[in-house]
Amino acid sequence: MKRSAELAALEQRLGHRFDRPELLRRALTHASISGPNRDDNQRLEFLGDRVLGLVMAEALLERDSSASEGQLAPRFNALVRKEACAEVAREIGIGEALKLGRSERLSGGRRKMALLGDAMEAVIAAVYVDAGFEAARDMILRLWNGRIDSVDEDARDPKTALQEWAQARGQEPPAYIQTDRSGPDHQPVFTIEARLASGETASAKAGSKRQAEQAAARELLDRVEGGA
Repeated sequence: MKRSAELAALEQRLGHRFDRPELLRRALTHASISGPNRDDNQRLEFLGDRVLGLVMAEALLERDSSASEGQLAPRFNALVRKEACAEVAREIGIGEALKLGRSERLSGGRRKMALLGDAMEAVIAAVYVDAGFEAARDMILRLWNGRIDSVDEDARDPKTALQEWAQARGQEPPAYIQTDRSGPDHQPVFTIEARLASGETASAKAGSKRQAEQAAARELLDRVEGGA
């Protein structure tokens, strides 16, 4: 199957030229535009998630032979979560190549974290099916390398870390209150305030409630630990 200039450019950024370019085309096809003659990327996404997980688990074990399971698990979660996949997808311009239905195009689908993360996992699977595990592994390690090197020694998500901080001091778990919602329906911005029982607060904004809660928790944790 002939490849378009757009797909050829993405192949260059991925560092993999497909023997079967239709696999890459399928990996970039969202369900909103699929049909009888066009497969979407959902099955590839399912496979790519597992390939990514195996590569990350292997890489973490190799890079820190003394780490316990309790240390490795949060690092692993930080590297394979949908947000991390979406960040990599943005860096290599997957959003511009996505095949979307009209409704998703109009609602900013090329920038949506979930769509980008899913597409990144599907692209991983496409490389795996096209050329095998080693090719997929090489691409993942190249694209994720900086993240693997810099993943925190304790990569617990900020909400978990803040809750543990509070519990260690006999406090109730932190509360998260939505204080504002702005922007259009297709691109909302949420403002969340994280609040400790002892009175400390911090606020953050993000495109999803979960991301805003995590950012507010991180800000509050930095504040209380810095003042400890």
